[in-house]
Amino acid sequence: MNEKKNKSALHVNAGVDKPASVNPALEKNLEKFRKGKPSAEHLFKGIREGNRTALSQAITLVESTLPADQQMARELIQQCLPFSGNSFRLGITGVPGVGKSTFIEAFGLHLIEKGHRIAVLAIDPSSTRNKGSILGDKTRMEQLSTSADAFIRPSASAGTLGGVARKTRETMILCEAAGFDMIFVETVGVGQSETAVAEMVDFFLLLMLAGGGDELQGMKRGIMEMADLIVINKADGDNQKAAQKAKAEFKNALHFFPPLPNGWIPDVLTASALQSEGLNGIWEKIESFRKLTTDNGSFDQNRNHQSLQLFEDSIRQGISDHFYQHPHINKELKTLREKILNKELSPYEASVQLLNQYFKQTGI
Repeated sequence: MNEKKNKSALHVNAGVDKPASVNPALEKNLEKFRKGKPSAEHLFKGIREGNRTALSQAITLVESTLPADQQMARELIQQCLPFSGNSFRLGITGVPGVGKSTFIEAFGLHLIEKGHRIAVLAIDPSSTRNKGSILGDKTRMEQLSTSADAFIRPSASAGTLGGVARKTRETMILCEAAGFDMIFVETVGVGQSETAVAEMVDFFLLLMLAGGGDELQGMKRGIMEMADLIVINKADGDNQKAAQKAKAEFKNALHFFPPLPNGWIPDVLTASALQSEGLNGIWEKIESFRKLTTDNGSFDQNRNHQSLQLFEDSIRQGISDHFYQHPHINKELKTLREKILNKELSPYEASVQLLNQYFKQTGI
């Protein structure tokens, strides 16, 4: 009774403890997931054993922008490096509708019959909204994707120059360590500069169509100068005559280009990926190229140049990442952008001010 009398009308019972923000059972599962995340050593072991799941996880790790993942990815690449470099890297590009995916599937199956193992790094266009992959090449290479000797990895280009994903070169190292001896790199081919892919492969193959039209001539000229082989695709049915005419025209055009420093003379062939015709001739050209460049030493020189190029590109990317991730820079960027739009400051002066602030903040 006395206890009841002493209680105020405003008295609040103790109640229950505040519940956890995360379900304890879920938290336990999350902790288990964190602990169960494969290490670089575990992924490396799986890659060397030919485990496709480990290879896919490793590529996802390499493509991640999280600092912790980037550190682990570097460790993994370092472990795989001694087992890389033993493949032939083939870049394939062409205008949309030329039949790149059909060609890659037919040519890939052709090489598998010869005893090769194929890895296809298909660089899809990126969505401008979510930067994700739009096309999904596995849906366009049904036969090849089911082969035990093929591995297909669609990857969003994320706006990278020439449609080449930022981590494509590192992905090639992982695929080589997994035992794939032919690496195909398919680019978007929408008129962007294809220099990036040409500088990371051994052989650059350009697919063209007969009667492409004068509107494509400018793009043809730029890419043709980098091509080691031009293939007029879809040379079948009623299109055979037009394909032969286009072949002669492209052959004549190649005579006006300066000779390649490696001694190789680019050629033009016709093929039908749909009918699997002309594929053996293409492979013979590639083998001739490999023998010539290996014998004269330019193959290794090109690979060495690519390694140094990757080194310099990584430095530039690292500096850029550090700059834009700096908290002070992020804050100042918004202010300076507004001043530029309000015409209070020129873009050049704004960049100088921002760089000076960055150097001051970092003590450079």
